[in-house]
Amino acid sequence: MSATTTSRSSAAVFALHLLCFVLPVTCVSFLVTAPHSPAASLAWWSVLAVSVWLDMRGTSERRQPVASLPGWPFDGVLYVLAALQFAIVAGFVRMVTLQGFWHVDTLVGVFLVGINSGYSGIVVAHELVHRPQAHLQLLGRLVLGSVLYEHFYTEHIRGHHSRVGTAGDPATARFGETAIGFLRRTVPRQLRSAWRLEIKRLGDEGMRWWDPRTVRNRVVQGLVVEWGVALAILAVCGPGPCIAYCVQALVAVRLLEAVNYFEHWGLTRPAGKRVRTIDSWDTDSWFTLYTLVGLSRHADHHAHAARPYQQLRHFEESPKLPYGYFGSVVMAIFRNGTFRAHLTRELERRRLGPFESDAAA
Repeated sequence: MSATTTSRSSAAVFALHLLCFVLPVTCVSFLVTAPHSPAASLAWWSVLAVSVWLDMRGTSERRQPVASLPGWPFDGVLYVLAALQFAIVAGFVRMVTLQGFWHVDTLVGVFLVGINSGYSGIVVAHELVHRPQAHLQLLGRLVLGSVLYEHFYTEHIRGHHSRVGTAGDPATARFGETAIGFLRRTVPRQLRSAWRLEIKRLGDEGMRWWDPRTVRNRVVQGLVVEWGVALAILAVCGPGPCIAYCVQALVAVRLLEAVNYFEHWGLTRPAGKRVRTIDSWDTDSWFTLYTLVGLSRHADHHAHAARPYQQLRHFEESPKLPYGYFGSVVMAIFRNGTFRAHLTRELERRRLGPFESDAAA
């Protein structure tokens, strides 16, 4: 680990982390100023384009966290972001209900809100479900429910973190695997894995779905709540708002799985060995670090899953993505061959994944 000393104040670090409000505030501004003309509506996408541009051309951030940071301001950011997620999704449903489904604002909004749900909502939920406090975990599960993916809580915490880098982990992309191939494989397998983890927790791996104990299955609880909300939107607001709500969730999940795709692509962990800092891809992008509440320092997150986002450390030895998460997602989805070629060169340079020697393992 590289230890870069710094004299940054707690206030300066906190101010940088406030960049995580860029996308949520953009979504709120878009919703409260609707309706828009077609040209004005499409112009809101420029925030997304600028975010990708900044992420791909921004400077690196390798400084280590300030040890004296107080936790409560950063926890407060999580609460506000979670509240904004619920307000934005509700506001989007209301906008589509009032304006009708066939409006350019719906097209722009479904991607703007969906991308915010992925880059802000799910990222915040990920941070929350890793906290030891039960109420924060519940809040994280509710945020995941707003994108119809609550089972991620079970699979990620009890499945992915214990199996990362192994053949048994559906959320670890294999060497050479394409983004679309990973998506087709991981989504159903993560759901099945979460189901198996829950029936095992309830004491009967052969349990059928009609078993009375199923009511205590957290995956079932999540499905009932999240799809209950979707059906309520259908009943109260009609099919258009319900479709828009589901599509924004689809966009968010697509972003999540694009991130899952490259966070461990091609990396393998020896059976029975503790998770190492070289078992996750990192990025040094300052823009990703501060807009996605520390998610870019994924190596430290897997080594110390309960460490708060503002205290995650930089590790020089972990493999590095070509860009931050915004740019890497674009590359992974739209230029996957080029992206895989870069990741392969990085693994070969660091002697990791299929290039790791038995001695190093």
